Amino acid sequence: MSSEYRRVDLAGIVVDLLQRQDAVARIIDHSTSGRSAGQDRTRPLSVVSANLDHVVQFGAGGRWHGVLGDSLRPTQPLRLLQANAPSGDRTPDMEWLTLLDGAPLVAQSNRLTGGSWPRLAGSDLIGPILNEAERTGLSVGFLGGSAEIHDELSRTLAEHRPRLQVSGFWAPARTELEDHDASVALANAIHRTDTDILVVGLGKPRQELWMAAYGTLTGAQTLLAFGAVVDFLAGAVRRAPTWVSDRGLEWAWRLAAEPRRMARRYLVDDPPGLLKIRRDSSVLADDEPVIDSVQPQVETIRSHAPLASFVGRHDSADVTVLVVTYNNEDTIDDLMLSLRREALTLALRVVVADNGSVDGTLERLQAHPDVIAVSTESNLGYAGGINAVRFLAGDCSAVLVLNPDLTVGTGAIAAMLERLVISGAGIVVPRLLQGDGKTYPSLRREPSLGRALGDALLGERLPQRPVWTSEMEFNPECYAHPHQVDWATGAALLIDAGLDRRLGVWDEQFFLYSEETDYFRRARESGATIWYEPEAVMTHHMGGSGASVALNALMAANRVRYVRKHRSARYASAFKSVVVLHEALRSARPGHRGIFSLVSNEQRWSELPRATQEPGCTFGFPPGAVIIPAHNESSVIARTLAPLAGLAASGAIEVIVACNGCTDDTAEIARGFAGVRVLESQIPSKVAALNLADGETTVYPRLYLDADIVITPSALRMTFDYLSRPGALSARPAFEYVTAGASWPVRAFYRARRRLPATNEALWGAGAYGMSEIGRRRFDSFPDVTADDLYVDLQFSVEEKQILPTPPVQVSTPRSVASLMSVLRRNYRGQDELRSGAGAMAEKHAPDSLRTLEQLLASVSGPFTAVDAGIYGVLAIGGRLKARNASRMQDQRWERDESSR
Repeated sequence: MSSEYRRVDLAGIVVDLLQRQDAVARIIDHSTSGRSAGQDRTRPLSVVSANLDHVVQFGAGGRWHGVLGDSLRPTQPLRLLQANAPSGDRTPDMEWLTLLDGAPLVAQSNRLTGGSWPRLAGSDLIGPILNEAERTGLSVGFLGGSAEIHDELSRTLAEHRPRLQVSGFWAPARTELEDHDASVALANAIHRTDTDILVVGLGKPRQELWMAAYGTLTGAQTLLAFGAVVDFLAGAVRRAPTWVSDRGLEWAWRLAAEPRRMARRYLVDDPPGLLKIRRDSSVLADDEPVIDSVQPQVETIRSHAPLASFVGRHDSADVTVLVVTYNNEDTIDDLMLSLRREALTLALRVVVADNGSVDGTLERLQAHPDVIAVSTESNLGYAGGINAVRFLAGDCSAVLVLNPDLTVGTGAIAAMLERLVISGAGIVVPRLLQGDGKTYPSLRREPSLGRALGDALLGERLPQRPVWTSEMEFNPECYAHPHQVDWATGAALLIDAGLDRRLGVWDEQFFLYSEETDYFRRARESGATIWYEPEAVMTHHMGGSGASVALNALMAANRVRYVRKHRSARYASAFKSVVVLHEALRSARPGHRGIFSLVSNEQRWSELPRATQEPGCTFGFPPGAVIIPAHNESSVIARTLAPLAGLAASGAIEVIVACNGCTDDTAEIARGFAGVRVLESQIPSKVAALNLADGETTVYPRLYLDADIVITPSALRMTFDYLSRPGALSARPAFEYVTAGASWPVRAFYRARRRLPATNEALWGAGAYGMSEIGRRRFDSFPDVTADDLYVDLQFSVEEKQILPTPPVQVSTPRSVASLMSVLRRNYRGQDELRSGAGAMAEKHAPDSLRTLEQLLASVSGPFTAVDAGIYGVLAIGGRLKARNASRMQDQRWERDESSR
């Protein structure tokens, strides 16, 4: 067999393909490399045997993915603190060698490479390794197992390997391994024995995690994560016969021998890994980089004079701390004191948004003159408070968002910064302690139907149940080691400054609860990773938001709102049913009474806490102009202007209503809103109104909003925030169709339309689109076209258009088929105008019947979607025919849907 060295990526695990003699030689060579007199020891080598269980736990999507040095380096660059790091690269503290173990992994590696690679289980390698250690005089220590097993192993080694230098045996309790100080003491004890090779048999994943965290402290040249090998050597556990192992059935042998311990692993947890390795595996190039574990080096962070004060608004900072307060006079001093301890070694800027506290919170903050405190004068909610002061973050490397009822443990912020650097993370979350000192289960998984149902039925019972049955992470081991997570409770999160700028403002529709779930999701979708750092400890006193039936009901309702934002309507409907079930099952409990009636009746959701926006409260709102063309819109214009009224009256934004050829009282109604500018023209033309308004303002960015479209201040803030960034050209908010009162064919049409990718990727169709100043320069004035939104869409490439994850604007659909046909006739006429007048660009990018048909067919996933698609096709063809007939007859009437007004 060839000894050629190859590497493969098996579902996110980089495996080194070696023959047995090559693997043993590499381990022994490394172990002896630093033994020469006067020569410094090389960095240690950690050896892992990758089987199916390893892929499930450490591979892509696994709980511990990226923790060890057997994963591909993330593509996200390590931007943070690069300017402040010492010259040269940081020195990795450990090498990782991942060997091939497990029949499925062997088979997949052979398929990928066309070779024949052996299975290198630790139990097969340990014999040759000990033989070579005995021959070369290397000392070997054994970590893991019981004292009784060690006694038996000591006798066995003395009998069969009398010349082997055994440096020691260590049998720590599980509680000792989960305790940082105890683990450091254990590693130091091993270090004092001058061990060359340390055999670590603590069980997966504990052994690998302990090695990653404390392996360098042991002083061992080589660490072998060989699981049950200590038991095998001592004869306490019988190995499978050779004929069983050769047929890939050792798992069945171990399951039969230890059914209670192995059943879940082999029958529940591991099977999904089979699909992973078949679907997500590849051969790697020789020069493809791999993650190395990196020893935290706090001294690389920029340090300042040891003064327990905060830096000013215009100074450079390591971290800007953002805190949102609301009646927190009892806790804010404790938070500030803990932050001042951190300011001894880090440059911290502290910014507080006070959401209209009526207690002594602001007076308490006045005792801290170096804190930048802003009163929003009203309760904007958690996301709204953050958004109000984000612009004060200034020049910093990271932004730390904190609840006001926290105290920060010594060194916690520095530990989070280091994790941000060494892992290339976008966000880092700390370990949260409760007031009694116990670790709070703060880690979460992405919400799903299965997890919601599991939590509804089981609550916190059976904490070790499969990950797809609970959103919460209960496993104590997950809180002892750093690793990637989906998200965590939003009490504390450190955000890379570059990521903070890319993601922009938080979604204010949630007010309180689920805003962090949404923010973490947006971070993951941008390519960033979220890491948990257990060495960063903060105590959460759980009093910042209070507790009431209304707040608990809001938490449940916002879970539904979150799923509605990110999943289909049908999925969200099912999810809501599970949330209602969750509250129904607990409705008799004292702390849950009243929640069920609020959550189950959506008409009562208006009673839940929400933001209160005072007319003068404009802190941090990005400037911009909203241009609303209006032709006889007296029935809807007030509804459109109401959410913008406070911002317009305060001067935070400019709102222009351009009445064109109005014969009703649209202009008078619009003038009734303070701060709204009203322009009037006798020309009944939408594009003429757009050009008129464009000529009357110099403010950018600009949102062009149809007069019957309702946009929330949160959606407007997110749109203006994005368009104000360097390089941004065009964007629109998310939208949803409001089909209440529409006939069933109309509802079916819009359900099908919503499933078309083109609907969700273009600027047209939402009744709202925006451009930055640079984007608006793409054309001079709006041409005389029917479809102004389609014309604007054609000015930008796909990469230059951004569909923002905002609270959706409300697009009211026609109520009748006749009204819908009128709208379709206008839409298709507008498309035809652009095709005939805009040349190749329109031909390439304008909606095309064939492309639409392909997308329509692809959207069919069952009988219900097939019916929707069929109705869409019939009505679309009818609208197309009407547009062509109108063109032949030169009928240029402006068809408008009156049924929804």
